[in-house]
Amino acid sequence: MLRCSRCGKAYPEVFRLNCDCGGTLFVERNLEAFAPEPFLDLRRYRNNLPLECEVFPIPAVTPVSEVEIKGVRAVFKLDYLQPSGSFKDRGTWVTVSKLLNEGIGEVVLDSSGNAALSFALYGLANGISVHAFVPSGTSPGKLSLLQRLGALVHYVDGDRMTVHEKAVEFAERKGLTYVSHWLNPYFIEGTKTIAFEIYEQLGVPDWVLIPTGSGTLFLGLWKGFSELKATGEIERLPRLVAVQASGYESLCERSAVRNTLAEGIAIPEPPRLEEMRLAMGETKGICVSVDEDETMGALGWLNRHGFLVEPTSAVVLSALWKLIERGLIGRGELVVMPLTGSGLKLTQGI
Repeated sequence: MLRCSRCGKAYPEVFRLNCDCGGTLFVERNLEAFAPEPFLDLRRYRNNLPLECEVFPIPAVTPVSEVEIKGVRAVFKLDYLQPSGSFKDRGTWVTVSKLLNEGIGEVVLDSSGNAALSFALYGLANGISVHAFVPSGTSPGKLSLLQRLGALVHYVDGDRMTVHEKAVEFAERKGLTYVSHWLNPYFIEGTKTIAFEIYEQLGVPDWVLIPTGSGTLFLGLWKGFSELKATGEIERLPRLVAVQASGYESLCERSAVRNTLAEGIAIPEPPRLEEMRLAMGETKGICVSVDEDETMGALGWLNRHGFLVEPTSAVVLSALWKLIERGLIGRGELVVMPLTGSGLKLTQGI
């Protein structure tokens, strides 16, 4: 079933984004024991997911890469190696399964680029038309790929919240299904699988540092580890760190200067903010803000060490440096950092 995070009302497990009261929804099921199947892709966890139909391509179980940074066991989770080049494929895969089951063949979403690319790829492969609303300043490489994948691209002048509003207006006017990953409960079902993978690969880390704008990955990690704890598979939760772009913070204090490089998390008013606060509290987590210069420094380090990622991914490394300097993360602790988006998409004409 679907459960409202505000009033607790339950709904059948159909595709919808909000409760009648305006609250956001989560999928709630009787939890199965954690028993991964012998696949090297996300079918490994299908007993723990609300999958309805077969969907291709199937997202990968992504590798990890460990380095030592000032005595800390720093592990990068390479989610930029997913089919469309970002972690968003996890949520899209589960969402498209639900859409196909309900016979929905045309959808609308808004995105800074990665979610639109993910839905465009899965829409092309599974016969769903995708209207993608994107900021007019979106990276040329991402726009080129969107067009090649057959997405119907709508350019919007204004910030990320304006793009969201225009997409909702269009969907309502045309009578189309709006599939916002910000609100979509099935998207979070997909992103929770990264917690399952981290647990199988590394056990329960001390910390997970997550690029956080709309909160879909942050909440997915919280939900995944919480389900493992609820079934008795693990005894504790890792501490979750919401890493936010300066000038766009929702959990940290809002900065005066904007970090425009980390476009994927430039979301100052996420609709799931209360759930994000709850997740941060339950995991004894914290929020860290990263500015543009810090992002560039971390991106350069990642590139020099062989990780070809986009700037949004780099904020987690900058946050790690800050937390080590402040004495909050110490020697010997295990820290996981998802690298969420590929840098290849930023190249024009790729």
